Amino acid sequence: MTDPDTPAAPDPRDEAAARGLVDALETLRARLGALRLPLETPGVGAARADLHQAVDQLDDYLLPRLRAERAPLLVVVGGSTGAGKSTLVNSLLGEPVSAPGVLRPTTRAPVLVHHPLDARWFTTDRVLPGLARVTSSGRLSETRPTGAAGASDGSGAEGAAALRLVASEALPQGLALLDAPDIDSVEAANRELSAQLLGAADLWLFVTTAARYADAVPWDLLSQAARRRAQVAIVLDRVDPGAEVVADDLRRMTVEHGLGDAHVFVLGEAAEQGPGALVDGLLPEAAVAEVATWLSGLGGDPEARARVIAATRDGVVDDLVRRAVALAETADGQEVADARLRDAARRYHAEALEQVEAATSDGALLRGEVLARWQDFVGTGEFFRSVEAGVGRVRDAVARFFRGRPKEAPQVEQAIAHGLESVILDAAEQAAERTFAAWRSDGAGAALLEGLDLARVPAALRTEVAEQIRGWQEDVLALVREQGESRRGTARAVSFGVNALGVSLMVIVFASTAGLTGAEIGIAGGTAIVAQKLLEAVFGDEAVRRLAAQAKERLNGRVDAVLRGQAARYTAQLDALGTQATGAGGVRDAAHRVAAAARAERAARSVPTEGVTRPWSGGLLRGAGTFRPPEAPAVPGEPPAAEEAAPARRGGWWSRRRSRREEGDR
Repeated sequence: MTDPDTPAAPDPRDEAAARGLVDALETLRARLGALRLPLETPGVGAARADLHQAVDQLDDYLLPRLRAERAPLLVVVGGSTGAGKSTLVNSLLGEPVSAPGVLRPTTRAPVLVHHPLDARWFTTDRVLPGLARVTSSGRLSETRPTGAAGASDGSGAEGAAALRLVASEALPQGLALLDAPDIDSVEAANRELSAQLLGAADLWLFVTTAARYADAVPWDLLSQAARRRAQVAIVLDRVDPGAEVVADDLRRMTVEHGLGDAHVFVLGEAAEQGPGALVDGLLPEAAVAEVATWLSGLGGDPEARARVIAATRDGVVDDLVRRAVALAETADGQEVADARLRDAARRYHAEALEQVEAATSDGALLRGEVLARWQDFVGTGEFFRSVEAGVGRVRDAVARFFRGRPKEAPQVEQAIAHGLESVILDAAEQAAERTFAAWRSDGAGAALLEGLDLARVPAALRTEVAEQIRGWQEDVLALVREQGESRRGTARAVSFGVNALGVSLMVIVFASTAGLTGAEIGIAGGTAIVAQKLLEAVFGDEAVRRLAAQAKERLNGRVDAVLRGQAARYTAQLDALGTQATGAGGVRDAAHRVAAAARAERAARSVPTEGVTRPWSGGLLRGAGTFRPPEAPAVPGEPPAAEEAAPARRGGWWSRRRSRREEGDR
């Protein structure tokens, strides 16, 4: 015969399925930890909070619980400011371990009460690893830091980030109570910590009052509990005699919010007045007897504990899968926003490049100062007529011409540089203005523009453009030299007029579009015709077309580099955030893997038997076993109300416990 107090040997299939679930959850934890949602896309605020809560619940509750199935049942006592949470905890234990007060917020640092033999479950980082620990022998003044992971630095100071551990014989082994800060605290840190602690609970014991039971904040959290199928019990405090309708209304609300199975305990206001008033800060045993009986019975029954733990854990796993899929969808939206913003920057700067290409190809640049300097250089008299007379007779004249007029070529080159600089800066300025406007009208982009001067091009751009133009002009001169070196007959002419030939090549570049030359466009009074004839006289028409194409390509490459750099001022903001590839697919895949592992784990799970969790030992909560349901007038043909209610409230473990006590007394 199996000893009910001896833990049953674990089923290997259960262990393998549980390990598979833990592995899947660890993968999901890593993917969620790497997920970032920095762009202001629709619904991202709620998604960020959900991501934070999901990671916290994995770290604080789900993974620790799966790795330690036999850890004590953690009951988190939460509720609104001044609801009486600390008074209830103290009254259940029969000693003041948590400090109630009249100042708000009342509960500042969480207090976790456990059986002495369960201390090691909580002094380590098995649960709530991010909270420091301080230990206590029970009384509020007797505290000291513990050496657990995440513990305090030894100063002994307590705060909202410290968890005070209290050992108490009043608890059954396998049950722990955690008094949490107020869920509606005026301090944001307390509210966040309270939500974190409730997320780490196997069971919520939610305390509210007759005056505040319908407040929105508590029901927001209770609705979250319903979605996660968390196990919940509600204590309705300070109910005036004759106001039982309040309890009925509370039960109605639990059904409406998906918590119809939640236990509802009612503490009468009369218990705190007159003969039943607080004694040494504690409620009378009769006031807490029903709650104490229920919790003691739950803590002392391994099967009941296992059912509560499994129900809450399964609900959290299912809710986590839902959250992860929703977070992956939000991350998809981040990638879409990233692509949209990048496209705006790329598109407008690409259009700026097209604008420069057009302005440097249609002859517009050959007007004004460039035309004047070119005419000063070549003139319109005898040299032009000699060029028209024929290429064969002009080659010697070209050499003589270049030798006699070297100083005018740099003036043309400088005029070209000024004109080209204006064209590029104007195009870059328009691209910046259009990109800025597009980002500012986009919620995701507008947030990235804050504190950045991206509406205009930077002052340093003028210097950068000038350097690129000088570099391009050097490229053109290099092309002329290379072409001259490849042809012996023109080497002497080139040696006298590299700058002049280079300037002529620049003029042809600015007058050629889609293969057309200045001769065909006929712009600026024959400016390009002269340049073309000069180069053809030296290199030949085929070489001139090739040189013009190469010079144009190099100019476009340098302008493209400038404009890409300007677009990068915007896209660098996205690069820094890493939103081009958020890892949404990895999160989604990990969530589906968790869902499959959870189904496998539940299918392999054995039916709970005596010994699945540690058997009962330790004491009883104050008032446990003294509760008797109130008697109601008998209805003809029906048993008295007390006779109906008693088996439901005192059956199961509690009946067995009473029987063992009575047998021992005999």
